[in-house]
Amino acid sequence: MPASPAPQSPGVADLGFARLDLDRAARTGDPEVVYGAVLALHHAHPDRAILATRLSENALRSCQARLPAAEIDPVGRLAVLGPTPPLRGLVAVVAAGTSDLPVVHECAATVRVFGAEPDVIVDVGVAGLHRLLGQAGRIAAADAVVAVAGMEAALPSVLGGLVGVPLIAVPTSVGYGWNLDGLSAWLACVNSCAPGVLTVNVDNGFGAGAAAARIARAAAGARPRPAAQGNGEAR
Repeated sequence: MPASPAPQSPGVADLGFARLDLDRAARTGDPEVVYGAVLALHHAHPDRAILATRLSENALRSCQARLPAAEIDPVGRLAVLGPTPPLRGLVAVVAAGTSDLPVVHECAATVRVFGAEPDVIVDVGVAGLHRLLGQAGRIAAADAVVAVAGMEAALPSVLGGLVGVPLIAVPTSVGYGWNLDGLSAWLACVNSCAPGVLTVNVDNGFGAGAAAARIARAAAGARPRPAAQGNGEAR
């Protein structure tokens, strides 16, 4: 007697090789994110953006050929397909050096797809501290900050003493000599003497971007609304 088909869970699309979460946005406000099944996911979620991360060169070329509407980012090794939500809140994505750009691009794209606005500030590492100090006001104006740094990863600690908004450190595997694949940068971040510095895993721009976007969206929603003017219009 043939086995009866397994019952389908509500909010799940069973593709045979994967089970898509169709209700994630309703539960969390977050989009679907995968390593590469962009086409199948877009068919399931045509009304919102899909983010595919950590794509190989072959996968990037395939996306570019088969999905002309997709935004392809070879530096961040990612693709975005579909409309992004209205952006609420601002996340400053601050990078110590240009070698950190793959992680920065992944983080910034995640922030945008998750519904916040990324403000990318690159090459302000502590080797030239005046570069960072020149951007301090711009960084402090954000609702959340992501600090991306390799080598000794001093940037998150310095920023932790300059700004009072939530700060997420992303240690990267960039460095001269034996940097233990980013372990030395990670240890520097988790042992920061600056209070309030939260740390994600090495090179995890996606994780930092998702968390920062949630913080920024919540902060934007909690801001007091401008008082109504005499004509009834808010300014």
